[in-house]
Amino acid sequence: MERRRKIVKVTRRGQTTIPIEFRKRHKIEEGSRLVVEDRGDAIVLRPVPRLEDLGGFLSKTTTVERMLKILEESREDED
Repeated sequence: MERRRKIVKVTRRGQTTIPIEFRKRHKIEEGSRLVVEDRGDAIVLRPVPRLEDLGGFLSKTTTVERMLKILEESREDED
């Protein structure tokens, strides 16, 4: 895997901008959630997968709301 680097600036409030080519490559949009991981010598940002992206083949045949309802029903069945 090719590594790409960019230098970004941190604001006084601790904010920075993720370069657009990285956002596009990793499908990071406004409102996306990221995991921030401290690895000692590095800080790693990883996108949190959206429920829709984890649906696999079901994402074409159902909605997020329906998948959440099925999940909730399966949890109730366990009680």
